[in-house]
Amino acid sequence: MTQTVLAIAAACLLDEAGRLLLVRKRGTRAFMLPGGKREPGENPLQALQRELQEELGLALPEAALAPLGRFQAAAANEPDTQVDAHIYLAALPHPVAAAAELEELAWLERDAEPMANLAPLLREKVLPALKNHHE
Repeated sequence: MTQTVLAIAAACLLDEAGRLLLVRKRGTRAFMLPGGKREPGENPLQALQRELQEELGLALPEAALAPLGRFQAAAANEPDTQVDAHIYLAALPHPVAAAAELEELAWLERDAEPMANLAPLLREKVLPALKNHHE
């Protein structure tokens, strides 16, 4: 059985205190980074800018988004699916609220133990990369 691969782009958005913004989509349990699937013809940055605008009302210029890396992991909400994710890092310029398909926002403190219901990509790949980036 072949796995589906979703091309996504997501952002590690950090507030002034260094907390990481997490989002949970309506009808799901896992917290993940804001972002989403790339549409045909979009590069990862274009997809991320569109998703941040839709989900959080956040307009970030390309220069504000620094590449953190490209990672693969099991998709949090879709069985037999992998995500191929371009992850960017940015400072959150102002408070945001959940919109579109988002149901909840949460904050992960820099040195806090991650909660149990994190998406595999975030837990297995992004958090270790973020930790290395800060050291």
